[in-house]
Amino acid sequence: MPTKTANAAMQLHAAVATAIRGKDEEIKLALVSLLARGHLLIEDVPGVGKTTLAQALARSFNCTFHRVQFTSDLLPSDVIGISVYNQARQQFEFKPGPIFANVVLADEINRTTPKTQSALLEAMNEAQVTVDNRTHPLPQPFLVLATQNPIEHHGTYPLPESQLDRFMLRIRMGYPSRASEKEILRNRAALAGDGVRPVMTAADVGAMQEAVTHVKVDDKLLDYALEIVERTRASEQLSLGVSPRGALMLHRAAQARALVEGREYCVPDDFKQLIVPVFAHRVVVNARYVSTQKKSQQAESILGEIAESVPVPL
Repeated sequence: MPTKTANAAMQLHAAVATAIRGKDEEIKLALVSLLARGHLLIEDVPGVGKTTLAQALARSFNCTFHRVQFTSDLLPSDVIGISVYNQARQQFEFKPGPIFANVVLADEINRTTPKTQSALLEAMNEAQVTVDNRTHPLPQPFLVLATQNPIEHHGTYPLPESQLDRFMLRIRMGYPSRASEKEILRNRAALAGDGVRPVMTAADVGAMQEAVTHVKVDDKLLDYALEIVERTRASEQLSLGVSPRGALMLHRAAQARALVEGREYCVPDDFKQLIVPVFAHRVVVNARYVSTQKKSQQAESILGEIAESVPVPL
C-alpha cells in the first residue's frame, strides 16, 4: 500500500485527536467505520464525548455535515425530506432532508419512535432514499454516526435488531483517564471540537475507501473469522448468532483496520480486536443465561470467551 495512503489515515487520526483526548482506540474504530463504508453507533451515558467524537470526525475532512437531534416527536420526513407542491410550476418538488450529507450525526437516536428510526434503514443499507416512488441517491462518501444513551435510561426506544445490524461497529467512549480529563479542563475548546481542521477532501476519503477493498486477506484468516461466527450460532448462551452480514462487516472492518495501521495485508489481530465491536450488537443473549449484568455487556463477555476459544492462525 502506498505510504501516502497510510500517512493520510494518520493525518485523520491526528486531526480527530485534537478534540478527543486519551481515546486513541475509539478514534481508530471510528476511522475504521468511515474507511470501510460502514456506520458507527456510539453508546454511553451522557457527557462522555459521543457527540464530540462524531463532530470531530466530520470536521477532519471537507464534507457536508448535518446533525439531527432525535426526539419523540420527530417524523420520518424531518430526516429524509418531503415533497412540496410548487404552485408556480404546478408540480411537486422534493425538498431533501438532513440525511443528504456526507456525514450525518443522528444524536440520541433511541429517543425517537421506531417509525422515525426506520427512516434510516434504506439510507444506511443502500445509500439512497425513496420518496413518492422516486429514488434519490445520497452523496458519497456517506456515513451515519449515531449516538444513543443506554436503554436503561428513561425516554428511550430500543433499536430493533434489523436497525442495529445496519451499524458496522458499536463502541463505548467510557470515562477519560484523570490526566486526559485534566487536559480537557485546561483546554475547554477541546470539548466542542473547535480545534479540528480539515486535512483532506471528501474525494480523498473516497480514494481511501477504495484502497481498503484491495487490502489482502489470507484464507486462513477467513476460516478463523467464520469459525467464530459459527460458534456464535451454535452457542447455547446466545439465542441469535451472527448473520452473514455480520461476517461481511467483520471482513471489511479488518481490511480498514489494516489500512489505518499502515499495512496492505490483514493479520489475525485485525480480526480479533474487532470481534466485540462488530458482533456484540448483532447477537442476542439467551433468556436462560441472562444475569444481573447488562445484556450488552454480557454479550461482549460471551463473545470474548468464544474468541479466546478459537485458535489464532499462524
